[in-house]
Amino acid sequence: MELFTCLILGSVLAFHLGRCIHPRHHIPFSFSNIFRYFCHQNLGLAIIFLLSTFAHAYQIPPSAIPNRNPRSQTRIVPVPSSEGTAQPTTIRLPRFNAPPPNVLYVRAQDQFAEGAWTYLRSSASIETSDFILRADEIDYNQETGYAEGRGDVRFQSFERGEEIQAERVEYFLREQKGRFYHLRGSSPPKVDYRPGLLMSSAPFVFEGTWAERIGGRYILHDGYITNCRTPRPWWRLQGSQFDIVPGERAIASNSRFVLKRMPLFFTPWFYKSLADEPRRSGLLMPNIGNSSRRGRMVGVGYFWAINRWSDLTYRTQLFTARGFAHHVDFRAKPNQNTDLDMIFYGVNDRGLLLDDGSRLKQGGYLFSFRGKSELPFGFHARSEINYLSSFVFRQSFTESFNEAVFSEVRSIGFATKQWSTYSLDLVFERSENYQSTEPGDRIVIRRLPIVEFRGRDRKVRKDLPIWVSLESSAGFLRRNQPLFQTRQFVDRIDFAPRVMTAFRWKGFSLLPAFSIRETHYGSSQLNRQVSGNGVTRSSSEVSADLIMPSLARVFAKPPKFLGEKLKHVIEPRASFRKVSGIGNFDEFVRFDDTELLSNTTEIDYSLTNRLYTKTGSTVREIASWQLWQKRYLDPDFGGALIDGGRNVLRTQTEMTAFSFIDQSRRFSPVVSVFRVSPVPAFQVDWRSDYDPTRSRIVNSSLIGSWRRDKLVISAGHSHVRSIPSRFDPDLDRYTGLSPNANQFIGLIGWGSQNRRGWSAGFQSVYDFRTSQLQFATTQVSYNSECCGISVQYRRFGFGTRNENQFRVAFAVANIGSFGTLRRQESIF
Repeated sequence: MELFTCLILGSVLAFHLGRCIHPRHHIPFSFSNIFRYFCHQNLGLAIIFLLSTFAHAYQIPPSAIPNRNPRSQTRIVPVPSSEGTAQPTTIRLPRFNAPPPNVLYVRAQDQFAEGAWTYLRSSASIETSDFILRADEIDYNQETGYAEGRGDVRFQSFERGEEIQAERVEYFLREQKGRFYHLRGSSPPKVDYRPGLLMSSAPFVFEGTWAERIGGRYILHDGYITNCRTPRPWWRLQGSQFDIVPGERAIASNSRFVLKRMPLFFTPWFYKSLADEPRRSGLLMPNIGNSSRRGRMVGVGYFWAINRWSDLTYRTQLFTARGFAHHVDFRAKPNQNTDLDMIFYGVNDRGLLLDDGSRLKQGGYLFSFRGKSELPFGFHARSEINYLSSFVFRQSFTESFNEAVFSEVRSIGFATKQWSTYSLDLVFERSENYQSTEPGDRIVIRRLPIVEFRGRDRKVRKDLPIWVSLESSAGFLRRNQPLFQTRQFVDRIDFAPRVMTAFRWKGFSLLPAFSIRETHYGSSQLNRQVSGNGVTRSSSEVSADLIMPSLARVFAKPPKFLGEKLKHVIEPRASFRKVSGIGNFDEFVRFDDTELLSNTTEIDYSLTNRLYTKTGSTVREIASWQLWQKRYLDPDFGGALIDGGRNVLRTQTEMTAFSFIDQSRRFSPVVSVFRVSPVPAFQVDWRSDYDPTRSRIVNSSLIGSWRRDKLVISAGHSHVRSIPSRFDPDLDRYTGLSPNANQFIGLIGWGSQNRRGWSAGFQSVYDFRTSQLQFATTQVSYNSECCGISVQYRRFGFGTRNENQFRVAFAVANIGSFGTLRRQESIF
């Protein structure tokens, strides 16, 4: 069954081999997936690690010149180091009963000497502090340090733990070289615990006709390497010769990667770097794939090691049905405190062929830059710059469903310094929100630059319960959208000091506060027309937070599944807030949440119930339910309300992300947040808003998950029942609140990334409004003790995209995986 499975999946894999780049080290001549982001480890990484493992298996111990001793069952021979021979500096833990440094233990049931030769017969062995050599018989020359073993030769290195079996060995202690004939060996695995990496405790196994060591160079002839069980391993790297220089490079000649009996890859010459941080320019291995929208995909690439601290990778891929795609990745670390990373991805699209013979062009490009650095005088600089040429391009060519439906592109860069209770920030920010796939239908808001100074709450005096704080900013802004735009630089200055005190009595805490806010704008608007006239906003705020004592009760004998003890806690909260002085709300151009402040007089109150369970010394919250509502004493919000339209005010955004203010109202929706997790493997989160004005739940988000052994089930439902927004030409404004939504997302899977045997999973996103399956993926994986094969089918169906994808990946335990299925897209 295992052979049949691998033959079928392996034949598919042969046509979908891909390459991934190690996140920090690019190595030439490797498989490439030529997609936007890096994903799996490549085959080259597997080869290089196995080659280096084999090199460790033939590490020769220090040179020795043994002196002759009288014949005995165990002979102790001092071993002075050879002059000019470099001694290893590896630090190892002491071994029990090991020979002292520069001493040989020579043992045999029968041994005799003739001149410089010592002949060991029956259970013969030569042992040093680094290794032990056993054989049926050993001939050893004490003057030259040459040893020849025959019959059931066993070599064990205590330095790295590898073991070798051979029919015959020729070993030179002085020159640190030797030959093994008809050998078979093993080496302990290097288990790298990283997410998405198949792991195994099986050792690496190698076999060959013969192998030799020449100085620091190791050569294996007519052999193979694997980490599977032999004699019929799942996979093996087989070649006529492996030439290895540990810590530098490895060259495989006439090598092929074989899955069971099926060759998957062949090359007459293969070079891989063995350095910890390889830096070598070279071509990347080409790849091939297929897509229902892009056609056959063929890609090649080149890695350029510019210098020790920077490199550049260029990859191009031909979509036979669409055109060429280009991917450029530049990385640099000019010093210890600075990191730079730049990615450019673009497609020269010939267009999607339509039924009438015409082509719909969806090409474009994206740019991403990330950087960080430590600056003088205690400043820290960070930046994340993103640019997208069109939303159609993202929907058509991205490989991620979440990214494809995300309509915002945000860039930010800042330099900040914090000291004591103060912070100083210099911020550059640009946000771009696409309203549809139509060209130019987007809102661009730019803050370039903004200087922010903040002071956190601090006491005026140690013996006086009064705290003061400050928020202030100054800078230039711009807003640009269809039929509306400001000038290039609109100045805004904002200043908001705040003072607070606290009163406590018998568990009650009252926190009153008072603040003023002055904001000046260099431009204003009137009837959606931008004016160059400046405007100033002055407001004051009075607030008081009341924190009441929590009520608690402990149940000493709850149901057994709830633990040994159960505790119920009730937490009531209330606050009052009054903002006044804002009489010109319609004159402000909306840039960010600063402009959402409006007059209001409100009381908000909440009640939270919590259940805690205790078992032994472990306490865990198993359920909570919070109810929160606001009572508006000023239903028109000081004149800021536009009846029948969508009003986005600060008081609403503080409660929920869903708009609900389109008319005068006394009460906000009741916000309910319910969480339950009776056992760690099961949890449910339900957030909903009940609007008493409309007498219904206006939005709901329910997510639940359950895991038992290898089975995992997850489901979520999002439902928005709002008044759809639309543009009313008679009123020259938008009416309604927000679009309705009704979506379901589900996941069911059995297995895990390291489970031996079969694993399978299915994930989908379904839109009830359009009766359309927007995204679906099905994955089947099979893992043996040393490798795994994954096959995945994905379906995109949203916006302008209607595409089917088929992806595969082959994983080697403790090494990585290669193919067209990226780790980020894998269910397991």
